[in-house]
Amino acid sequence: MIYYFLSHLRGFITGSLGFYAWQEVMFRCIMAALTSLFIAWLAGPRIIRWLMMKKIGDRPEFHHEKLNDLNKEKANTPTMGGLIILLAVFTSTFLWAKLGNPFIQKAIILMIWFGVIGAIDDWLKLTSKIRHRSRNGLKPWEKLVFQLGGAVLIATFLYFDVQNVPDATCFWIPFYKHGIPIAGWFFVLVAILYISATSNAVNFTDGMDGLASGCIAITSATLAILCYVASESMTRTSSMTWANYLLLPHIPQSGELSIFFCSIVGAMMGFLWFNCHPAQTFMGDIGSLPLGAAMGYGALATRNEILLLVIGGVFVMELGSVILQVGYFKYSGGKRIFRCAPIHHHFHLGGWSEPQVVVRFWLLSAAFAAIALATLKLR
Repeated sequence: MIYYFLSHLRGFITGSLGFYAWQEVMFRCIMAALTSLFIAWLAGPRIIRWLMMKKIGDRPEFHHEKLNDLNKEKANTPTMGGLIILLAVFTSTFLWAKLGNPFIQKAIILMIWFGVIGAIDDWLKLTSKIRHRSRNGLKPWEKLVFQLGGAVLIATFLYFDVQNVPDATCFWIPFYKHGIPIAGWFFVLVAILYISATSNAVNFTDGMDGLASGCIAITSATLAILCYVASESMTRTSSMTWANYLLLPHIPQSGELSIFFCSIVGAMMGFLWFNCHPAQTFMGDIGSLPLGAAMGYGALATRNEILLLVIGGVFVMELGSVILQVGYFKYSGGKRIFRCAPIHHHFHLGGWSEPQVVVRFWLLSAAFAAIALATLKLR
């Protein structure tokens, strides 16, 4: 909205005042991050008080007696704190992004769709006797069906928007400077799998105070850089883009997504103020599901699916540990690879304190992001 308001005053602002920065993606990225940070700080205490009044408190329950004992002090901590994040992200995006941009439009739809799924799941878990399954929320197959439905919708429309962009219809592999052309059905299939997988991966990671928040902030900052590189020119007057220079896929208009991801970075920083140990509120599925889906969408829009496996290395570890644990448990007739999955619980049960696990995983996330960015010029 601010962008369009300033557009109407273009003659006065650029002509009389000589102020051009508002047109630049980088300036609006910084403002979006600061705006969402401020909104999260401002709205956080009010939303937490409202959640406490509604008695929307979590009751952590694990199939592990020692883990339940370690988390007993978290009983009745307000969950569904993802409302703070969504409010900050939506407000900041609406204020600073070009709402007519097709990538921004799909990002907003994606967040709403997966946010609703998460809200329903949280509500069913936390309210008593609703549909006679108060603690389980949506059944796994129900959640997966809705996730796949949203992924199909976004993937299909994303393909129609980029099908005439040569770089966007190729599969890009790190260290190789040419894209591999793929069929439309393969593009959609990969998109569906990625959005669903990343949504669940972030959901699994959200199990300790500040763990998912810090990792999402780092991943979102990296994706904001990739979105900027995929679209923007090296200078305001240059026809050479960063993508051309670095031999990366050039996706016109995707740079606007940098503003969306910077909004997420700011929102996560603001939310972490309340979510750091000991947490005043938990993110809940209403936050983790849409944020995870957004990570997958950002990689798809910029054709960095493989690179996302490196950027989101912590999320890959978390999701992979669950898959391995469940698979080996069924295969071996009850044996386990880890003390408990997701893997952050394995280290917690091994003697690491919760803050130690969280900070060390943040460091891993930062290292993974640095490695991913270092590969951009290695083509």
